[in-house]
Amino acid sequence: MDLKHSHSVKLNDGHFMPVLGLGTGASDEIPKGKTREAVKVAIDVGYRHFDASYVCQNKEEVGQAVREKIADGTVKREDLFYTTKLWATFFRPELVRPALERSLKELQLDYIDLFLINVPFAMK
Repeated sequence: MDLKHSHSVKLNDGHFMPVLGLGTGASDEIPKGKTREAVKVAIDVGYRHFDASYVCQNKEEVGQAVREKIADGTVKREDLFYTTKLWATFFRPELVRPALERSLKELQLDYIDLFLINVPFAMK
């Protein structure tokens, strides 16, 4: 295993997922710009796995930070592993794809590496 994958888990599809990731959840008291800066610093110090959810409401800032670090040459998109989650009000089959597409639009990324179910129960 090379250095890039030494702190990763090989998934059954052959891709690698870094075992250490940064959750980007924030409270209402934290300005969204702080999320953007935190993600940029995290990339600079070596984080390659990022996680957000619908309730965080800061995917735009996370995506902006990722795009800025790609643009400045720090990382390539394929170096990063991005996880997001399907919120409990979107479990009906016809709502899943639009929820994913909304995440992609908010992030302004072409793909998400892992899309999880956020909680094990549906809500209205």
